[in-house]
Amino acid sequence: MGGCSAPNCSNSTSIGKQLFRFPKDPVRKKKWVVNCRRDFEPTPHSRLCQDHFEQSQFEEIARSPAGGKKLKPNAIPTLFSVGDPPYPAVTAEKELNFGDHGYARRTPLPGLEDEDADRTFEDQQPCTQCQLLKKQLEQEMQHTARLQKEAEEMKKRLYRLDRIEKGLQNFLYEDQVRALSLTKRSRRAVWSPETILKARKIRCAVGTKGYEYLREIGYPLPSYRTLCNRLETKIMVTTDMSCEELAELGLGLMATCDSPTEVGDNDEEELMGV
Repeated sequence: MGGCSAPNCSNSTSIGKQLFRFPKDPVRKKKWVVNCRRDFEPTPHSRLCQDHFEQSQFEEIARSPAGGKKLKPNAIPTLFSVGDPPYPAVTAEKELNFGDHGYARRTPLPGLEDEDADRTFEDQQPCTQCQLLKKQLEQEMQHTARLQKEAEEMKKRLYRLDRIEKGLQNFLYEDQVRALSLTKRSRRAVWSPETILKARKIRCAVGTKGYEYLREIGYPLPSYRTLCNRLETKIMVTTDMSCEELAELGLGLMATCDSPTEVGDNDEEELMGV
């Protein structure tokens, strides 16, 4: 039969005394051991009887499954007949565990074991929920940190693109900057009169081959045929001079607008004007 582990106490279940197992919580367990005035390490079979607890430490109405009294979750034993703490137990006593009557309590009462198991589950459930919430909080914080990092990278990228666009506007017109973003054969570029005039000056400065080379490497310029057609139309509307007379004056625009053979083959490329 089970017996009490307190010094100078021989109560057991055989005389109708209810026994309570030492709590698993280290803090409460230490308080129980200190109040026992005994230097020992409780085992899973160590118990204290009901006589060591004040009436205020029991639930007023609740009963255990075995029909006995039920301790409060924070109950502490305070009633002991021992004064000063004894001297530390010798090694042999610790090894044999004579003092806690562990040899006499191999089969605890089923009702008391169920009560302790239920209480342990209730104590552990809030801790498990706290750990789960803590883990979720850490995951949310990591996700927020990643989003903040991505936002900073996007700001830097937008700043660089803005500087590039402003740099292009220093020597390109708006329609030329827009033409740089066109995909091949997506649609034809619409060139402004300013761009046509600038293209004419570049054509006169570098010649036909140089002009076509600039277009091949991606410089946004209208095609040679578009350049000829736009300038020829403008000149014919604003003057009564013939194409031959304009050519003699050095304007270099012929009615047929003879362009290099390779230029005629690329009339449908993405930077061709309309």
